[in-house]
Amino acid sequence: MRNRTSHVLSHEATHWTAPAHRVGRDLSRYHKDRTERAREELIAELGSCFLCADLGIVPELEPRPEHASYLESWLRVLKGDKRAIFQAAAHAQRAVTYLHGLQPADVIEEREAA
Repeated sequence: MRNRTSHVLSHEATHWTAPAHRVGRDLSRYHKDRTERAREELIAELGSCFLCADLGIVPELEPRPEHASYLESWLRVLKGDKRAIFQAAAHAQRAVTYLHGLQPADVIEEREAA
């Protein structure tokens, strides 16, 4: 299945999981610290990839000017912290697990049977 909006929606849904009453990622410095923003954006992007893969969705991405700046910010984080990719992937997986848990039981059973 291909979908243009799935990538953006799953990216934003991953951000949505951040508050303490969901999965508890600290976003207090998101608007103040470029490194923290880059980390959260990497988490959201990985979460989007994981969700789309789990749901069998191939997002149709069109390159946009801001993509280069996102990539640049992620590369700075990854070069500065060898564990950053693993931490981001772990946070993304927790977000995805939380989102999957919001599905009604019959949807979960149907997905697991497929």
